[in-house]
Parts: sequence; structure tokens; C-alpha cells
Amino acid sequence: MKKVDLRKKYKSLRHILTQDQIEDYSITIANQLLTLAIWSHSFYHLFLTITDQHEVNTDYILNILSGKDKNIVVSKSNFTNNTLTNYLLTDATTFKLSDYNIPEPIDGIEILNHNIDVVFVPLLAFDLKGHRVGYGKGFYDNLLASCKPETIKVGLSFFDAETEIEDVFSGDIPLDYCVTPKQVYKF
Repeated sequence: MKKVDLRKKYKSLRHILTQDQIEDYSITIANQLLTLAIWSHSFYHLFLTITDQHEVNTDYILNILSGKDKNIVVSKSNFTNNTLTNYLLTDATTFKLSDYNIPEPIDGIEILNHNIDVVFVPLLAFDLKGHRVGYGKGFYDNLLASCKPETIKVGLSFFDAETEIEDVFSGDIPLDYCVTPKQVYKF
């Protein structure tokens, strides 16, 4: 399938999930993450859940990262150039919902992209080669392109892999892992 069709399909599938299913699947995904060999690093970029998009609830991952005393990086979106500015999450960090209902830090200690070791990547769909489909604005494509090559990219999905995304382009950066409630995919 093409990205445009996959976006429609998976937005629709996510919106029929109940709140209980979202919570159960999100907990299972967080527990599956514990099986990955990614926990020896320092800086972890975590997207904060856009509730009205029925995204994976990343609060459970946030708790794991806090419990492991990791540096948690959260971002603010710039819709002018489709980039993310990343900030260290601290006790002093305050958040505001953006115009798109994205919880974002107001300000803080900026973390440069090349310092990030692991990125938890939001997505709508992914394929068996680790390619993903997001919302189509390129925020995470831009982020991943400016991270160091060894940065670990972990997708989070409620659903299993598609066989192939037909219209992958050369700038698409594949995931290293994608974690679903049923399994962990390694690419």
C-alpha cells in the first residue's frame, strides 16, 4: 500500500480502539520494551501522547525511563520548518498543549540531536523492512536525519507490520525495532 492509504487505514483502526484497549496495549508495549538491549544509554527521546489521535500512551515508558534514572528528552514542534527542538525533562519542566493538542515543553535545557542515543518514534504504520508512515509532516524524518548514525530508532505501534510500504523514498530512515503488543520486530 501507499503511505496515503496506510495513513487513512491506520487512523481509522486507531480511532475504533477503546480507551481500555489503548491502555492495555500501551502497558504491554512498555513491558515489551524491557526485553530490548537499549537500556545502557543516557539520552532517550520520547514523544508525548496526543490523546485525541489515539496514540500509544507513553506515560508507562516515561515511568520506566525515570525508574532507570535516564535523561529524558521531549520536544517542541516548529510547524514553519517541520523540525523539533528538544529539551531535557526536569522537575521544573512545564508543558502546554500546542494548537495541535501536542503536549510540549514551554522551555528548558536544550538537547542537541546528536546527543540523543535512543528515539521512541511515533507512527501510524510500518513494514517488514522497518520503514514507517507517520502523519506526513516529516518531523521525525528531520530529527532522525540529524541524529548520530548509531542512534537507536524504536517505533511503537498498536498493530502488526504491513508487508511493504510501496512509496518509500531515499530520505526515509528505517527503524531498528518496532514494538507492538504482540511482538518485537528487529530490522
